Amino acid sequence: MDHKHPIARRQLLRALSAGAIAISLPRNLTQAAAASPKPLRGIFPIAQTPFTASDKLDLDSMVEQLRFLDRGGVQGFVWPQNASEWVTLTEAERLAGAEAVLASGKQLRPAIVIGVQAPNVATAIRIAKHAEKHGADAIISLPPSKQPNFDALLEYYKEIGRATELPLFLQAVDDLSVDAIIEMYRVIPTLRYVKDEAGQPLLRFSALRKRSNDQLNVFSGGHGRTLIDEMVRGFSGSMPAASFADLYARTWDLWHEGKQKEALTMFGTASILIQEISAYPEGMKYILYLRGVFKTFGMRSPSESQLDDTAKQVFRQMLDLMKPYLRS
Repeated sequence: MDHKHPIARRQLLRALSAGAIAISLPRNLTQAAAASPKPLRGIFPIAQTPFTASDKLDLDSMVEQLRFLDRGGVQGFVWPQNASEWVTLTEAERLAGAEAVLASGKQLRPAIVIGVQAPNVATAIRIAKHAEKHGADAIISLPPSKQPNFDALLEYYKEIGRATELPLFLQAVDDLSVDAIIEMYRVIPTLRYVKDEAGQPLLRFSALRKRSNDQLNVFSGGHGRTLIDEMVRGFSGSMPAASFADLYARTWDLWHEGKQKEALTMFGTASILIQEISAYPEGMKYILYLRGVFKTFGMRSPSESQLDDTAKQVFRQMLDLMKPYLRS
C-alpha cells in the first residue's frame, strides 16, 4: 500500500514531522500566545500616579505598581484617569509613564489601557497614536470637561476613534445618556467598550446591551462598590482602585469559577477598604506605600482631608489583619 501511494505516505511523514517539531518547541507556542490580543474583560484597576519627594513622576514605582497588580491576578491596567490625577500631569509625563508601563507590560498578564483624554482633540490624538506605537491593548477617554453639545462630543470621539485601530473605551460621566452612548457606538467602529459612571449604571446595563445587540461591553467604576450585583447582571468588568485590586481580582475569579459564597466573603473584605478610601482620598496611595509598592504617598492635588496619624494607624492595622486574603 505504501508503494501504491508514495505521495500520501510522504505527506503523512511530513505532517508527523511537523507535529514533532511543534511539540519539541513549546517556546513557539508561548510566543504565539503572547502575540495574541489580551482579553479586555475582568478587573482593570485605575492605577495611581506615584511622585517622588521632589514632586517628579516616579517611573520606577509606576512599573512596580504594574508588577504588583500582575502578581495580584488582575486582568488589566488603566492609566491615567481621574484617580490617577491625570489633570496634574504634563503631556511629557504622560508619554513617559505610558512608555514605561507598556515596555514592562509586554510579558505580563494585564491588558494595558492608556487614558488619552486631553484639553483638545489634537493632544488626545497624539497620545492615542503614541499608545498604539508602543503596544497598548486599548485606549480610554473621558469627555472634554466643557463640551457644549452632543455633536461636538461625538466629533471628539470620532476623531480619537479614527486615529488608531485600538479598541476605544468611552468613560461615560455626568448626564451622558443611553441614547448618546448607543449613537457613539453606532458610528465609531472601535468604540465597543464603555466604563459607565453616568446616571444609574446598574439600571442602564440591560438597555446598553440590548440596544447594541449584546456587542457593547460594559465596565463599572465607583470603586467597584456593587461588584457582586454587576457580576450577577453580566458586566464585562470593573475599574476599581488599584491599592487592593488583588481582593477584587480574587472575588472576580471565585465568582466565575462558580464559588459564589467564597466570592461574597472575599468581597466583604474589600468592602472594608472601599469605605476607608472613600473617607481618605490619600488612602489609596497610602495603602500602596504600606504594601511596599510606592516610596511616597503624596498627591499633587491634595484634598482638604489629609491622613492624620490615627488614620494611618487604622490603615496599618487593617492591612495586617487582612494579610491572609492578600495575594501580592
